[in-house]
Amino acid sequence: MAVFPTVRVAAIQATPVILDAAASVAKAERLLTAAADAGAQLAVFPETLVPLYPSNAWAKEASGFGGWDELWERLWENAVDVPGPLIDRLQRICAEREIWCAVGVNERESERPGTLYNTLVYVGPDGILGRHRKLMPTHHERLFHGIGAGDDLGVHDVAGARVGGLICWENRMPLARYAVYRGGPQIWVAPTADDSDGWLASMRHIAIESGAFVVSVPQFIPAAAFPQDFPIALPPGKEIFGRGGAAVIEPISGQVIAGPLYDEEGMLVAECDLRRGLHAKRLFDAVGHYGREDVLGR
Repeated sequence: MAVFPTVRVAAIQATPVILDAAASVAKAERLLTAAADAGAQLAVFPETLVPLYPSNAWAKEASGFGGWDELWERLWENAVDVPGPLIDRLQRICAEREIWCAVGVNERESERPGTLYNTLVYVGPDGILGRHRKLMPTHHERLFHGIGAGDDLGVHDVAGARVGGLICWENRMPLARYAVYRGGPQIWVAPTADDSDGWLASMRHIAIESGAFVVSVPQFIPAAAFPQDFPIALPPGKEIFGRGGAAVIEPISGQVIAGPLYDEEGMLVAECDLRRGLHAKRLFDAVGHYGREDVLGR
């Protein structure tokens, strides 16, 4: 018989230590510990927390063949191997505190230096549960990140819950969502860099559509976070490059039960009673009685 526990989640809206992977992971260790102190069983971090998101707000000119080599080299040097020593550091916290986390990183393959991936890594007390490479980098992101293979669209057992999700605008892809829905997620994680009202509306829709709690975690990126030796000139007069907007949303009516949090770093903690997802799916099960693959899967 299935058990439907209540899972305490933490949406951690954090600013990376830009272009410093070790310092970004050290910050994530502190925040993961703080989440455990708050009783969280699952902590969700933003997209590419380690060590930088290539925002359209400053990276529009990256399509040029010259002038971006230093940034690319430093980004690669401060990317993450999965598995690797930086992920091992987070795993040790997970093991010590019996907590799980989902963290966004720039992923490299050190045995074959070259392409980077926008990757979501799931880590728990026993190690890496899985990773997901972003299927379709959005617009200018394609100048920085490779395209994911799509062989990692699944859910993971986290504190007695089925947890899955997508990265940023992948959440707009109906077929990608459906592929994850087939795993029956009860908690949906959505690390992102989108701070718009439209994003929050999409998250509310996905909570209703999936019958899962949604943990949406954008970035907060002030101009002051960029180091003095950042190799690209930032647009003048711009103080904020990402407002955040972290939120936790329940699955029956799409009500925001924590947040949204704007214009600062911070952590939202919320209780996810998985029975609410069961009740939501009684009304609408996207891959069950509302699936109709017999008609629509042709």
